[in-house]
Amino acid sequence: MFVKSSSILRSLFPGLIWEVKTDTKELFVTFDDGPHPDITNWVLNTLNDYNAKATFFCVGENVCRFPDVYKNIISQGHSVGNHTHNHLNGWKVSNHDYYQNIDKASEYIDSRLFRPPYGRFSLSQIRKLKNEYSIVMWSVLTYDFDGSVSGETCFSNSISSDQNGTVVVFHDSLKASDNLKYALPKFLKYYSDKGYKFSKL
Repeated sequence: MFVKSSSILRSLFPGLIWEVKTDTKELFVTFDDGPHPDITNWVLNTLNDYNAKATFFCVGENVCRFPDVYKNIISQGHSVGNHTHNHLNGWKVSNHDYYQNIDKASEYIDSRLFRPPYGRFSLSQIRKLKNEYSIVMWSVLTYDFDGSVSGETCFSNSISSDQNGTVVVFHDSLKASDNLKYALPKFLKYYSDKGYKFSKL
């Protein structure tokens, strides 16, 4: 389990966003795979309890299914990013199909931020997409989506870096909901008590 992004990966792909350079005590919380009517709205309420802003990497087909939830994300002052239209794995589809799917998502998601589903992409995909998007990876992956990981472990993963500008990934999906509902409030309280603020990308 690679909770923190490795220095090797960061050095191989320096043009991607792994963290945000800042001298401010702030963290960047991100959520993948939504929106979902129950989970995303719960996340929004929880973030509001801590005056926290976040970035939601949305799947286009979910935005189409739940447009009101998507609008709610934006109306509450959070930012959004493109996560493809159908949560495609860049290793398993042709470049043409991958770009087309991202373009389709962009019809519903107004953003120049992109995160590849599963964190999987090819060099050629990166080269093309970097011309159109800021490609956002992560500093810390909580593994909330993994059914073999407990809520306690998910929380422990989420607080594994106190570095300013850390980018943390949670998932506002049904699969991750049990771990998310356990870990996210504890994560927000833990860092709030340490004097951090939570910012959007």
